Parts: sequence; structure tokens; C-alpha cells
Amino acid sequence: MTVPLSILDLAHIGEGETAGDSFRASVTLAQRAEEWGYRRIWYAEHHNMPSIASSATSVLIAHVAAHTRTIRLGAGGVMLPNHSPLTIAEQFGTLETLHPGRIDLGLGRAPGSDQQTMRALRRTPAAADGFPQDVLELQGYLTGESRIPGVDATPGKGTDVPLYILGSSLFGAKLAAALGLPYAFASHFAPDALQEAVEVYRREFTPSAQLREPYVIAGVNVVAADTAEEAQEQFLEAKRRRVGLFLGRGRAFTPEEADLVLASPAGRQILQMARYSAVGTPVEVTDYLGRFAEQARADELIVVSAAPGREAWLRSLELLAKEYGPTPA
Repeated sequence: MTVPLSILDLAHIGEGETAGDSFRASVTLAQRAEEWGYRRIWYAEHHNMPSIASSATSVLIAHVAAHTRTIRLGAGGVMLPNHSPLTIAEQFGTLETLHPGRIDLGLGRAPGSDQQTMRALRRTPAAADGFPQDVLELQGYLTGESRIPGVDATPGKGTDVPLYILGSSLFGAKLAAALGLPYAFASHFAPDALQEAVEVYRREFTPSAQLREPYVIAGVNVVAADTAEEAQEQFLEAKRRRVGLFLGRGRAFTPEEADLVLASPAGRQILQMARYSAVGTPVEVTDYLGRFAEQARADELIVVSAAPGREAWLRSLELLAKEYGPTPA
């Protein structure tokens, strides 16, 4: 049986678009993904990034959930050191109360921003050190077994919103294993430690009330098109766009300039970030995903459509779903 497919929606704000355009596109994608059979859609917390609109993750989830019926929705993830665990428990407890059985809560410890923005968030560099304790405190609020005497999350208490640990290193793998939680690896942009982290997680996993067996979700980029040539052209455009995102510092690059950057050491690092990318016809993409899932020892794949432009973005995910077939329940 093929592993389930899910989507990471980066809530991209395209050139000439507004955040409102991005939100409308996210609703459209979720409605279509529900029809196409994807298991879940996650949104990531980023700050001070003009091209990403998912900074208020729980608010976006609420909006999309109100316009869909069955697909699971969640954070992939909330950067917990940016917040108090009680606040997140209340937010996601509210979501679960409004949309029972449809809400996920993925947790990361990175700032989701740069150093200057981190200060604007009132977050200190040491905030990440308390991540394991914050996860346990949050879990206590959601299960109704608060670790802070006399303090409960309302809404939140007893909702048992499922937690997922996100990571790109051995730290997250070890924490997820120790707590008996599912582990989602960000291999769509940080591929280097994938296999070692999954090995550590599976070897050290301890069963918990939430999860009896280890469960791995691996991220992978996808560009599916009607022809392999079209897919490769779209992927090249996506890589050029990453040059501006990671190295632009406010300036725009022509395609020729971006190609020169991609051939440089800095550009090769950008290419390395996209190591795990399924590009081609729907058959080729599906074949790649099958091999990747086996290599990553993944129980589920979460795909990021790298196709540029709204039409190509939706078309890529539609073609993949139709070729891949129904996602196992």
C-alpha cells in the first residue's frame, strides 16, 4: 500500500499579489485537496517574510477549516518558543472544539524569522532551550492533566489535539522518540540529516498514550506537469525564485543572473536544499515519491508544490493526486 500524501501550503504571496490573494488561494487549494483525497494540509509559522502569509497560523487554519468539511488542517508548525504553551493550547483547543477531529498541532523550536524579528517577538536566544518542557506543558493543557497547578486551558482541556514534533536534526528526532510523538522531518529544504534522524527516532521511540508505534512524515518538493519538459522548466523557475528569496536582499535577478548565481557556491547550496524533489510527469513524480518514501522510511509524505504561478501550483497537486490514487485512511 502506498503511504498517505499530505500538503504543506506555504501561503505564498506571489508577485503583484496581496496576503488576501494568498488566503483565497489557500482556501481553494484546501477545497480541491479535499476532493482529490489528500490527508491533511499544514501551514508554517513565519515572520517578517513578505512572500509568506501564514504568520498567524491558527487564524489561517480557522479560516480554511470554516470553508472545508473533512480534510485535516494544522500547523507545520507553530514555533513554540515564540509563545506561551497556555496560549497555544487555548488557540488549538478552540480550533478542535469548532472543528472536532480535524486539527493537528506540529511544533518546532526555530524562530521562524531572523534575529531582528526574533527580538520584535520578545523572544530571547535562550528560548529554544526550554522547548522540551514547553511541549510537555502544552501537552498537559490539551490532555487535561495540567502541569501548572490551578491552571487549565479553556477551551483546550481534554481536547487531546494530536502533537507532532518537527525538525531537521537529531534533536527533534530524540525528543519525539522520548515523548512518543510523531516526527515530521523538513527534508523539503533541509535534507542532510534525514536518514540518520529517522534511524535515531525509530530506534529510540518509546510508546505513549498518543502513539504506540513510531510515525514518520517526510517533506518533499513536487513539480508535476503534463510533460517532463514543462515540469523541468517550472522547476528551474522555482530555483531561480529561491535565489531571490535567499540571496536577493531586496534586489531582483534576471533569469540569466539567477542562473549564474545557481552555478556559484552559494547557488549550489540552494540547489542542495532542494535535493529531494520529484519533478516530471505524474507517473515520474509518483515513481519518485514511492522510492523516496522507502528511502526515508516514511509513513506519510507531505509535499510542497514548487510549481510557479497559481494555475501550475494547483495543476501540479491535481495531477499528482490523480496518478497517485486514493490516500489510505
